Amino acid sequence: MNLKNVKAVKKGFRGGLRNGSYYVVTLIFSIIAFLAVLYPMYFIVIASISDSTLVNQGQVIFTPKGISLYGYRQIFKNVLIWNGYRNTIVYSLLGTALNLALTLPAAYVLSRKRFRFRKILMFLMVFTMYFNGGIIPTYMLVKDLHLLDSPLIMIIMGGLNVYNLIITRTFFENSIPEELYEAAVIDGCSHFRYFMTVIIPLSKAVTAVIMLYYLVGHWNDFFVPLLYINRDNYQPLQIVLRNILLSNQAMVGIAGGGASGYAQQFADQIKFGVIIVSTVPILLVYPFIQKYFEKGVMIGAVKG
Repeated sequence: MNLKNVKAVKKGFRGGLRNGSYYVVTLIFSIIAFLAVLYPMYFIVIASISDSTLVNQGQVIFTPKGISLYGYRQIFKNVLIWNGYRNTIVYSLLGTALNLALTLPAAYVLSRKRFRFRKILMFLMVFTMYFNGGIIPTYMLVKDLHLLDSPLIMIIMGGLNVYNLIITRTFFENSIPEELYEAAVIDGCSHFRYFMTVIIPLSKAVTAVIMLYYLVGHWNDFFVPLLYINRDNYQPLQIVLRNILLSNQAMVGIAGGGASGYAQQFADQIKFGVIIVSTVPILLVYPFIQKYFEKGVMIGAVKG
């Protein structure tokens, strides 16, 4: 082996060592970040089935202690909880379908450079991200439209999110070649047919991303039903869980002496249980769209 080969071997060894060190450090930081995100959720799970006194004393760290399902029994014995689940599922599915039906076509139209008014429309839409009429004018508008105490308000309110519109428009502009449209036009394809048969099948990644954003937004929607929905049979899950939590906190205030301590313990269990009941269902959706979400989060990151 000559001198050049020896130097090449040493250089390759040092490069491999540096790469190996980089991967080890990256792996360590990734594990730390993963645990930092996972542990709070894990703690809420074990706290929801543990004795609240032990939780408050800091004795519940990695394993549950004094296991009790009182909080979950109190939540699920409420007949309104199932009605809230049903309403939230209906609002989330129909609302997300409406959101996609408005966002995808609008983003396609605004992505067409030949569309003369696209800059004006984009300015007007972005303007609404910074300025709006406020709560009172919005409430008066909803009242004039006869949407108070109507389930329709949970579906159509916030039908188009400008931020999601910008994400989708950017994807259409940067990820779908203009040559596809030119080829489709030569074959006699209209804008509508091109959008349905070409754009939509090639946009699964961005569709999955904004669908998840919209779905989570509808599932966690709390402010809209708090303002516009008063009838119990139309209230979503978040309002039902809030009412359960408030009623138990009220019982703590009414109870006196030693009973107050027991009431607070049960109220804490219900508080942690409410978090789990409202969070777990939407978490179960993520694995089904994870492969599209991983692609979609990189939208706009690379410019050609």
